[in-house]
Amino acid sequence: MGRIRILSDTVANKIAAGEVVERPASVVKELLENSLDAGATEFRLDIESGGRKLIRLGDNGSGMMRDDALLAFERHATSKLSDVKDLLSIATLGFRGEALPSIASVSRLLLETKTREEQVGTVVEIAGGKMLRCDDSALAQGTTITVRDLFYNVPARKKFLRSEQTEIAHVASLITHYSLAHPAKTFVLRHNNSDLLNVTPAPALRERVFQVFGSGVLEDLIDLGEHARELAMPPEPDEAPMMRRFRLRGFVSGPQVQKLNRNSIYLFVNGRLIRDRLLLHAIGAAYHNLIPPACFPFALLFLECDAEEVDVNVHPSKTEVRFRHGSVVHDLVRDTIRGALMAERPVPRMGALSPPQPGAALPYSEFSQRLEDTNFSASMSMAAAAPPPGAALENLAEIPEFRLHRPPSPAPRFDFSEPATAAIRKRDLPDTHGPLYSDGALPDADNLDALRDLRPLGQIHDSFIVAAGRDGLWIIDQHVAHERILFEQVLAQRSKGNAESQRLLIPVVIGLSAAQQIEYARIAEELEGVGFESEPFGNRTIAVKSAPAGLNASDIEKVLFEILEISEQELRKTSVDDLRRAMAASIACRAAIKINMRLEPEKIGWLLRALAATSCPMSCPHGRPIALRYSTRDILKSFHRI
Repeated sequence: MGRIRILSDTVANKIAAGEVVERPASVVKELLENSLDAGATEFRLDIESGGRKLIRLGDNGSGMMRDDALLAFERHATSKLSDVKDLLSIATLGFRGEALPSIASVSRLLLETKTREEQVGTVVEIAGGKMLRCDDSALAQGTTITVRDLFYNVPARKKFLRSEQTEIAHVASLITHYSLAHPAKTFVLRHNNSDLLNVTPAPALRERVFQVFGSGVLEDLIDLGEHARELAMPPEPDEAPMMRRFRLRGFVSGPQVQKLNRNSIYLFVNGRLIRDRLLLHAIGAAYHNLIPPACFPFALLFLECDAEEVDVNVHPSKTEVRFRHGSVVHDLVRDTIRGALMAERPVPRMGALSPPQPGAALPYSEFSQRLEDTNFSASMSMAAAAPPPGAALENLAEIPEFRLHRPPSPAPRFDFSEPATAAIRKRDLPDTHGPLYSDGALPDADNLDALRDLRPLGQIHDSFIVAAGRDGLWIIDQHVAHERILFEQVLAQRSKGNAESQRLLIPVVIGLSAAQQIEYARIAEELEGVGFESEPFGNRTIAVKSAPAGLNASDIEKVLFEILEISEQELRKTSVDDLRRAMAASIACRAAIKINMRLEPEKIGWLLRALAATSCPMSCPHGRPIALRYSTRDILKSFHRI
């Protein structure tokens, strides 16, 4: 007797269910995508026990006729494909014809559906893949599918389900994703008879983001607008060339928002929720040198393209796609996000940054890290140190003079019949600060263009610059600010081919390992482009004759080893541009102003103006924030003025 046998339909359906139905959220995804394909505008989802006991999704879509309702539970039965050529241009969310039979094979399923044309609806009940009944019933137009006791007949699969909180979190995340993709539709999610999400149709995506996340998240987001890119396809014989169009829209967060995982990245391609490595890499490239590598932004991106340009038939759960022209898509996403960040120049608010991940070693500048480890004294210098007790009176002349000015308008009389805030609106600060705030709104800078108008006050611990602006109080990290300035200077000089370098009186001889020798030979030309003049000096030894301007001789060896290590471990498979950025970041870090360094007022003013002139004053090349603002609104709230 032969060893090869044909599996029964029951076993085959359960195997297929293992690919399609991973957890309750997988069931919800398949049912929701079918409802969207049916043209529904209202979705009501009821969950019990995280989806183990009950999953019920009702919609007001087109529904199914009796014959279609029965045929839908046959394997590979679908209304969305008819020919193999249709696989090249799939425009629907569901198309495999495996969802309903797979779900029905591992649960107790009840289907209630009715079309507009029929007088009565159809009720189909299936348990473990076996048909129990098919009856007529008086129903409203649409489809309701109830799934009970998921994996009741596959105990091994049921043991792999997580806790109730984990499973409902996956379901809630899925519904949140699709509610963002379809702002004009209604989504209701109830768990154990308690509302988790209830959003009504919104006129625009911004309003739907507000419905789902609230105003706190919306304030930190940058609207990308709508960006398009066209690609001319090579013509086939006897055919005219075809144009392929790509369009990107959505929201991204500024560098001040730093998440600890990718759960806040929402990606849609032609309305389909996906997790694509190409797009994730493009987002990471857009935030390169803006946020630490161990952190992630918030992103809500919608990419639309011709159906022929994307293959969605590469994964059983349809969560992965493959682009025909991946480089075009990658560059569109990267350039769009990067351009929006450069144009917006968002400013971090005090306390708005997320804490670093516990135990994670973020690759910040070692000088900035040293700042965190420094045990500061209790004294604080504000443009000049306070005199010691018993100092001579003539030394007091060195202390800056601060005067209080009476407001030009007479002090208002408070009317206790009205809130006190009504009287505060009539008061003004000194002219150097501008009005406290007007009847319309508080003066609140939205980007870092305000840096050029700041009035320096002094330093904290000779490490942080304190400045006043019309929009509040600013604190600037002097080291990373100078680091950003030098970083962009090195890149600009490298692109023009005129990097500034300094000739060393005595060449620095550096010994290399075998691996470092190989990397040195590979990037020698790039080292010369940023200002290093070096040459081989015996076996596994090089002599450095010139170094980038501003770099101390004691740091030359450290910078070279850092660059060689980066080249060897991280950038072997990346672009030359990434290598140049890493080299510029290492040079800028060593050459920048250090912490615990007192700066003259003129130097502070120059630093602020130069920082404002950079293309990206938000973050240092290692991703750490440069400036924080304590806005006028926050100050007034802290003192209970508003």
